[in-house]
Amino acid sequence: MNIAKSLLSRRSFAGLAGAAIIAVAMPVQSFAADVTIPIIVKDTTSFYWQIVLAGARQAGKDLGVKVPELGAQAETDVNGQISILENAVAGKPAAIVISPTEFKALGKPVDEAAKSVPIIGIDSGADSKAFKSFLTTDNVQGGRIAADGLAAAIKQMTGKDEGDVVIITNTPGAGSLEQRREGFLDQVKTKYPGLKVVADKYADGQATTGLNIMTDLITANPKIVGVFASNLIMAQGVGQAIAENKLSDKVKVIGFDSDDKTLGFLKSGAIAGLVVQDPYRMGYDGIKTALAVSKGEKVEANVDTGANLVTKANMSEPKIEALINPKVK
Repeated sequence: MNIAKSLLSRRSFAGLAGAAIIAVAMPVQSFAADVTIPIIVKDTTSFYWQIVLAGARQAGKDLGVKVPELGAQAETDVNGQISILENAVAGKPAAIVISPTEFKALGKPVDEAAKSVPIIGIDSGADSKAFKSFLTTDNVQGGRIAADGLAAAIKQMTGKDEGDVVIITNTPGAGSLEQRREGFLDQVKTKYPGLKVVADKYADGQATTGLNIMTDLITANPKIVGVFASNLIMAQGVGQAIAENKLSDKVKVIGFDSDDKTLGFLKSGAIAGLVVQDPYRMGYDGIKTALAVSKGEKVEANVDTGANLVTKANMSEPKIEALINPKVK
């Protein structure tokens, strides 16, 4: 199954989130005519990262900046991303925007790169203090939002926010995913004592693995009432497992990020909610911030790009519609 990829052509430009198109109308500046700012994402094949790249691409057009779109073809290819970063630095760009694949492994490479070029971080962190600015969702808060959404869905189903729940994380060691897990566990512990986390699993970056993990968990523990799948790929796999086993009325799932497949699961009930970030804004403002840094301008050290819980009930609201149907071309 190739359920990790999305049909990009079906997306429309229905109306981008206002925050995602800050300064879109800015005129091209002559000083930027020969400026190059590469953006390095975790996985160029994933719909989520396609949205990030679309935002960066538009920023390049608006600001008159060359924006090479770089990245590996899997979030697990840590060494590949390190090589891409080293090659990008060798090209002597004005700045680099990067979303590190793995917190520990990218720390020293980012430190080394920052000796030659300003580094702007987006989405996920690295074990480095060299970032000039960092733009991301507050992932701990995103995990809390997921816990609230899951508790509400379980209570709507059973009449009480109690029962066995599980967490499935895409890969170990990714900064943003560990923060989501931390936020989820903390919120459950402090706010929902009736929810018991009975399994806390890591996958290998493949949606089919998420599907298999979820299928095994269902078999081993038929009392499971809720699941937090902490990124798009795991949400795809878990949603598939719930759909195939016809368990949407017995197991509630909260995922992270959206694409055609997970939105389909949301509509059918296989997924109860999706915590959606603003990846377009991360890409757009990442390039915008990198350009400002390259000119010696002062920028914010940390920028929270926001997160919202999308459900079947609110997915047609204008704000949510703009987040789940961005333009990717």
